Amino acid sequence: MLKEFKEFAMRGNVIDMAVGIIIGAAFGTIVTSLVSDIIMPPIGLLLGNVDFSNLFIVLREGIKSGPYSSLAEAKASGAVTFNYGTFVNTIISFIIVAFAIFLLIRSINKLKRQKEAPAAVPTTKECSFCLSVIPIKATRCPYCTSELKAA
Repeated sequence: MLKEFKEFAMRGNVIDMAVGIIIGAAFGTIVTSLVSDIIMPPIGLLLGNVDFSNLFIVLREGIKSGPYSSLAEAKASGAVTFNYGTFVNTIISFIIVAFAIFLLIRSINKLKRQKEAPAAVPTTKECSFCLSVIPIKATRCPYCTSELKAA
């Protein structure tokens, strides 16, 4: 997959890259919503009603001391928090976006390879004595009657 990504990136087409960045940003917001609104709630439910976006550790109490019932409450009181639940959501979003981009790049490279037609197999050659064009399988030149090496 990295070889295909390198092949895509080395093409050097700035417009392709700009379009990719714009679509990637839009796709990223969709995936973020997918992870936080669709995927993580059932996983949290299976793990005992855990809301991943509210998993945090208080590093320093805020103006109002804890315990805080939510991350928003902790931030509102000015507490310094380590937000590992949000980080888990971001990692899952990144994995989904990266997988989708690699699938897209693989498809683009496959289409590119299909467009490039293989070189046609030659059907003629030149006689090394009279330089006439003759069939490739000929063992004797029909013009100068010289014996030729087998093709």
